[in-house]
Amino acid sequence: MTKSFPKDELFSITSQLRRAALSICLNIAEGSSLTKTEFKNFLRRSRGSVYECVPILSLAFDNRYISENQFAELSNSCLKLAKSISALINSIK
Repeated sequence: MTKSFPKDELFSITSQLRRAALSICLNIAEGSSLTKTEFKNFLRRSRGSVYECVPILSLAFDNRYISENQFAELSNSCLKLAKSISALINSIK
């Protein structure tokens, strides 16, 4: 999706959204090989990255880089993912 953003956003909104999205899965992967306590900390970081994506998507929508439908769909997906990560955190004892 970010490939359609203006080139002058490459080192701001585009880069920030890509890094935040990538950080979600990388933190889960990295933490999965550690202790339960450390894994929970990495999951919290991952969830933080999910929440970071939402205002970036809002900026993309405000600047008309994405449509209202795209914003709604993507932000809802982020919130669902954050809830799933929270459930995983809560399941680890």
